[in-house]
Amino acid sequence: MKGLVKEWIEKAEADANTARREVQVVEDPNWDAVCFHVQQAIEKYLKGLLLKDDLAPSRTHDLAVLLNPLLNRYPDLKKLHDDMEWISAFAVEIRYPGETADKADAKKAVAIMERAIKAFLNKFP
Repeated sequence: MKGLVKEWIEKAEADANTARREVQVVEDPNWDAVCFHVQQAIEKYLKGLLLKDDLAPSRTHDLAVLLNPLLNRYPDLKKLHDDMEWISAFAVEIRYPGETADKADAKKAVAIMERAIKAFLNKFP
């Protein structure tokens, strides 16, 4: 795996691990943080996959936009499209007043993340 691609994957896995830990917190969990780190993990996996395939990642947090250029090479990823649109909302809005995630959002986000990571990882050498 190329150096920069490896770095993207390492950073993605760090965000995924943060989401995995926080979703299990019993006392005073931060559901917003779970959802934010899920979005960040998926974004970084997608950018790593784009770079691996010599495609320039867009400077965006929109996961569906990042996913689209990969669909020609990996048509199986199309099944993730709607989930990527839903998760994208947690990139920015969730960090500011007016938007809040709840336990159901956090659990759904982590489940989506796990499915997405499984789909992405078999694309890396």
